[in-house]
Amino acid sequence: MNKDMMLGSEAVALGVKLARPKVISAYPITPQTHIIETISEMVDNGELDASFIRVESELSAISAAMGASQAGVRAFTATSSHGLALMHEVLHWIVGARLPVVLVNANRAIGSPWNIWTDQTDSMSQRDLGWLQVYCETAQEALDTVLQAFYVAEKVLLPIMVMIDGFILSHTLEEVVIPEQEQADEFLPPYKPEYYLDVENPMSFGNPAKGDVFYLFRKDIQRSMEASFGVIGEAHEKFKKVFGRDYGLYEYYRLSDADIVFVIAGALTGTVRVAVDRLRDSGVKAGLLKIRYFRPFPKDEIRELLKGKSSVIVLNRSLSFGSSGQITQEVMGALYYEKEKPKIYDYILSLGGKEVFVDDIVNIAENLGTLSSSNILWRE
Repeated sequence: MNKDMMLGSEAVALGVKLARPKVISAYPITPQTHIIETISEMVDNGELDASFIRVESELSAISAAMGASQAGVRAFTATSSHGLALMHEVLHWIVGARLPVVLVNANRAIGSPWNIWTDQTDSMSQRDLGWLQVYCETAQEALDTVLQAFYVAEKVLLPIMVMIDGFILSHTLEEVVIPEQEQADEFLPPYKPEYYLDVENPMSFGNPAKGDVFYLFRKDIQRSMEASFGVIGEAHEKFKKVFGRDYGLYEYYRLSDADIVFVIAGALTGTVRVAVDRLRDSGVKAGLLKIRYFRPFPKDEIRELLKGKSSVIVLNRSLSFGSSGQITQEVMGALYYEKEKPKIYDYILSLGGKEVFVDDIVNIAENLGTLSSSNILWRE
């Protein structure tokens, strides 16, 4: 088993290489640039047999990925923040055409004011498009999730967005187990789509549709999103068999007897995990629930995991202005019909890269009695 120290962005690039895409199209934007720089070097030196398309904007990058996928090949792109926002229109088209494009987004705040540091506003603003969404905690998880994403996307014919926190994960060195190409090939077979653009067998993607037909297309997307739970489970089982590493829709830590549960997604999970241990040492029964798949959202499983808990503190790195944190909305929706449910605290933990320390998480739990569960809570 080979291991190496690498940046989270380099781990993503290695995952892409192992997946053997045939087209990579991308445009640089901090903090995602390392990903495509590394992939371009892999293509240039012959490590990856693929076409690397240099484009003039993120809109062109996602359009090229869409065209490549329509032509029947595995396609990848990456972006961040304003780049993801510029892709917005085409993200809709990819879903409607049922194209299994994989996109990695390095989470970064969106201006104004100008900010290059991390929060999850960029990806959360795209949550309702029909893309599956996965949030990663570590470089290893990011590498492995890229491979899993291609597997799932090509089975359910829906695109997947894989999130890594900008700088916290993209620019931090971590030890990573390096999979062998033979293992990756065993897990992820060559992409052989049933439908693709072929001059010998003409067909259309994204053609006009009247309301009744359009409605049925959208209904089918929802059915596929719901069916993806089974495909994700299948992917995780196969991944565990091939690589020995286990993943799920979510992860939890010291949850079974917890009274207070923190819910979070992304790289700050590690900070919260340490805080849970410190709270336990002081006699507070704290636990952690980490959301990996935000779309589809595993509401049934989360409902069971949070049953009997007294308080749930949802830690958000984004906010739907005028409403609440998006993760909080999903947790509250999952628990809505429960007769007995915990108090849910909607906490905006960090926006624009505001630093978060273990003491901050501990203080939230220790001051819980003074907090209101009916309002948005802001960390000062």
